[in-house]
Order: sequence, then structure tokens, then C-alpha cells
Amino acid sequence: MFESGYACAQSVFTTYADLFGIGRETALKLSGPLSAGVGRMREVCGTVSAMAMLSGLKKGFTDPEDLAGKEESYALVRRMSDALKSQHGTILCRELLGLPEGVEREESAKPQERTPEYYASRPCSGIVRTAARIVETQLLAELFSGSEEA
Repeated sequence: MFESGYACAQSVFTTYADLFGIGRETALKLSGPLSAGVGRMREVCGTVSAMAMLSGLKKGFTDPEDLAGKEESYALVRRMSDALKSQHGTILCRELLGLPEGVEREESAKPQERTPEYYASRPCSGIVRTAARIVETQLLAELFSGSEEA
């Protein structure tokens, strides 16, 4: 999806959202603003945000008093984030892109045109692949093992 023009968070979240009863259009709308480090602010990578959203669909908590549920949910997000960080060195978009030191975000919210040069100059395709592998091995394996149903 990423190399077809979709954003990083959209590419990860939308690929698996249907497993949780979320339609493609809704998944694209929900995850789009999280891309490019949340609204192109270059903060937490959109793939990490997408993994967190997917984990919440199954392991999320609804009761604010459920401390054990919160802990389980947070632990899953940390495991997935740590797995991405171990392969790419960071989960921050600006660091993954190698933005100059001191540059916290790009001036413009305007996305760049997707061209072959764009894809060749960025690590994002590989990061999206890593996130998809993490979802499949850590989230989906955990979700669909045993007698649990999605």
C-alpha cells in the first residue's frame, strides 16, 4: 500500500483493520492523520501509531479503573515498538528520515509528491514492512492463538 501512495500509518493499519470489523475507508480516514510522525510533525513514526491502534482493537481497555488491562495494553505496544526500534534504531520519524539535528518538524504540512525518487530516498518502505511483520508475528499470532476469537 505504501508504494501505491498511501501514507505509512494507513498502509499498516488498513491492511489489518478488516480483521477487527473496520472497513477500508474508515481505516484510511482514522489512520491517515497519524502518518509522517502525526500530521507531518515528524514525531512517533506512523507505523508505530498504526501498531498501537491495532493492538487497541483487541487488547485495548474501556474501563478507566482497569489497571491490569491498561498495563497489558501498554506492554503490547511497548513490545511492538521495541521490536521496530531494534531493527531501525528509533521510533521517531525525524530520526528515521535522518532530518538534521535540531530540526524537530518540517515547516510545511504539505506532503511530498510520491515519485520513484521519493521512495528511493526514504527508509519508509522498509519500516512499513517491518511493522507489518511485527503485527503478524507479535499481534496476530497472539490474537489468534488458542481459543481466542478476533
